[in-house]
Amino acid sequence: MGRSTPTSTTTNPPGPFLGDERAAYLALTSVPGVGQVHLKSLLEACGGALGVMYAPRELLRAVPGVPQPTADLIARSSVEAGWVLEQRIAALGAALLVPGDPEYPSILDDIPTPPPFLVAKGALDLLSRQAVAVVGSRTHSRYGAEVCRTIARAAASAGLTVVSGMARGIDAISHEAVLDAGGTSIGVLGTGIDVAYPSSNQRLYRRMLHEENGLLLTEFPPGTRPTRGSFPRRNRLISGLAPVTVVVEAAAASGALGTAAHALLQGREVLAVPGPITSATSVGTNRLLREGATPLLGLDDLLVHYPGGGVSERSSPGGSTNDNPQARVMAMLGNGAVHADEIARCLDLPAGEVLGLLSVMELTGVVRQEPGLMFGPTVSILSPQSG
Repeated sequence: MGRSTPTSTTTNPPGPFLGDERAAYLALTSVPGVGQVHLKSLLEACGGALGVMYAPRELLRAVPGVPQPTADLIARSSVEAGWVLEQRIAALGAALLVPGDPEYPSILDDIPTPPPFLVAKGALDLLSRQAVAVVGSRTHSRYGAEVCRTIARAAASAGLTVVSGMARGIDAISHEAVLDAGGTSIGVLGTGIDVAYPSSNQRLYRRMLHEENGLLLTEFPPGTRPTRGSFPRRNRLISGLAPVTVVVEAAAASGALGTAAHALLQGREVLAVPGPITSATSVGTNRLLREGATPLLGLDDLLVHYPGGGVSERSSPGGSTNDNPQARVMAMLGNGAVHADEIARCLDLPAGEVLGLLSVMELTGVVRQEPGLMFGPTVSILSPQSG
């Protein structure tokens, strides 16, 4: 027996959703077995989410490709579930985003399986900014950590938002480093927005929420605990939110390689940091390089993918030294290495901003870092030009 029809329905396609249509859409996406393909077929067959939720069981069973058990589950579901989900998200101070909403990241429209909804908490404007995904192993080397911090600080200096997965290891380091440098970061969760996982990252979780330049994002409803399959799902969003994914360090079976695989499937660029052939944590990244990934040897290897944004500033003729922080740094280094704190004092800039600037200069080959946060000019800068 069919369900009663509501007094008013809409035949609009998904997004933007209003009122009961939005709640019906959320309820429909929460039904087990309703994936992207089934969702699209159901919405087209019934003229919208409300049409699906109030359709007779026989009509639902007749939709091509929708299994009978899934149709039966939809028939037993209620629009009220969508309202409840909205209320739970609002109670957490988070935002609910569905396709068609202004804040829903349009870059996700390009991936094979965009999330039917997102839950976001923090600086929503980060979803519309240029971003780079930075990922790597939970178990990492000192080399990997140092490279990760350098890349994150340089990305912050170039105005790129760093996207990562809030996991232990390289993920956490990338978030911390970019925030320390005054940059912006998006943490993609494999849990509900209210579940801080792993517990060792609770301080980072709070920092991402309490600073104005952080955002937490998930496609899972509130209260969702981590499962074996939730992190591979999360990984496709990490790569999906950025045109470039950088794999800093990865063991042979690292989940970061899964993120790289998603990036390739999504038509994104994959950069890998070369590592020692004797290091277990570089087996995966070196394999990516052998299979055709672009080696990340300097900042220009990254910034070339961001036309008009964050182009590295090498010393150039013309232009005042006082207006060019890099030129001022090079002038300071004329007599040898100088501590980063002293450079910050002389430039009258925050230490984090100066570290980002020095990272850019290091990656572009004009300075080198020495022990104890000392920075000096490279040999090529000191040597006279030949010819």
